[in-house]
Amino acid sequence: MADWSRIEALPDSKLMDLFDQDPGRLSRLSLDVGGLHFDWSKTHLTADALAAFAALAEETGLAARRDALFGGAHVNVTEDRPVLHTAERGEGEVGAVDTARRFHTRMRQLIDAIEGGALGEVRHILHVGIGGSALGPDLIVDALGRPEGGGEKRYDVAIVSNVDGVALEDAFARFDPHATLLVIASKTFTTTETMLNATSALQWMTEHDVADPYGRVVALTASPDKAVEWGVDETRVLPFDAGVGGRYSLWSSIGFPAALALGWGAFEELLEGAAEMDRHFRLSPLEQNAPALAAFADLYYTQVRGAETRAPFAYDQRLKLLPSYLQQLEMESNGKSTTVDGRPVGRPTAAITWGGVGTDAQHAVFQLLHQGTHLVPVEFVAVIEPGDTLAEEHHRQLLLNAFAQGAALMKGKQVDDPARSYAGDRPSSTILIDDLTPRTLGALIAFYEHRVFVNGTLLGINSFDQFGVELGKEMAKAAGQGDGDFDPSTTDLIRRAGLS
Repeated sequence: MADWSRIEALPDSKLMDLFDQDPGRLSRLSLDVGGLHFDWSKTHLTADALAAFAALAEETGLAARRDALFGGAHVNVTEDRPVLHTAERGEGEVGAVDTARRFHTRMRQLIDAIEGGALGEVRHILHVGIGGSALGPDLIVDALGRPEGGGEKRYDVAIVSNVDGVALEDAFARFDPHATLLVIASKTFTTTETMLNATSALQWMTEHDVADPYGRVVALTASPDKAVEWGVDETRVLPFDAGVGGRYSLWSSIGFPAALALGWGAFEELLEGAAEMDRHFRLSPLEQNAPALAAFADLYYTQVRGAETRAPFAYDQRLKLLPSYLQQLEMESNGKSTTVDGRPVGRPTAAITWGGVGTDAQHAVFQLLHQGTHLVPVEFVAVIEPGDTLAEEHHRQLLLNAFAQGAALMKGKQVDDPARSYAGDRPSSTILIDDLTPRTLGALIAFYEHRVFVNGTLLGINSFDQFGVELGKEMAKAAGQGDGDFDPSTTDLIRRAGLS
């Protein structure tokens, strides 16, 4: 087991004192990569902490494991497969990169055919998937498809993940079935919720006399044979490698709705932004490595200060889906309790990720952050260039609020009235983006992916499996077949809902 004693023995310190003691603190704990500015100076990281984490990184073999990740080794040990999402960006083992390029070429050819009218009139994209098959494309399309911010969305897009029929009916109410392209995203092409939504969407098309509903279906999958067996023509099946995990898959054919809606040029820029972050992560020393520094701060708070949550807040409406995206990326990846060799981790792993959007959150949850009893590391994500065309005072107030909240969390305010006192010394980090473009968004998401990887490596866990989501699915299937062995409470709930 890795030796955490040096980290656990780090002395307590106050943020304001750290600035007073170290005039070079800001420059040491901030850096710029790919149009993103990172600032960890308002965290409790110190030179001693960085040295302790660097030693832990050496002990846990971070550099070798990073090389293995990019080299195509089977770093996903529990499923005995490589982890290939960086290859989708052109950074990785040569064979995997070549495969990804072939699949991208196939995707572009289909997009060209659709734009050329090969599938008839297409004005709407109905994308059904769940988890990583929906969260990534949803984030990208929502963030970049806003014309008022300089973006372009050439089709109406609805990304439906919830098996609740209300979600599908909302899309049906907006779309013309004769001008809708149905996109089914499922790695295995057996995901219960996704396939049920896909079947209902085809039924909607049929009920509205669409001549050939199956002719308007595109499948995104690592199991192309199953998609063909289900009824999708082989020419409209866009494969990706099984080594691309769901929550890491937006760079693959799972990104098809974004590439179609935003244009191939935007999708290529997204990939290149991520590749720039890949190169930074792979080649930069740890003390100047954005994903590593972020992970060191994460681990300091979970392991030393006992923080159970962390809260990213997007001070930009275009990034409103970012906290939800990060919930899956971080908690599904590192919400584990065993090491890669099957032993108990014996310490906290992933923090609980939650967050919100800009000034909305200030009037909802920041009371707890400033004066509550929980220690919650906060991350502010903001964009210098506005995404709107209104008076500049809107964006000015947005940014000032983000920066002032970080300052207030750190400084606090002590007065005679306890109810009006703020303890201060509450940590935050800031990611300030020059402009929200496909390139910078790609770099941002890749940064979070590699941050997760560093966290997992230092904890000794596998960040690339997700067996924890399977048990509930198995029990739901058993309940549906009437042969589940349930406790009295669950049995009663099933009966009361009329499901037995």
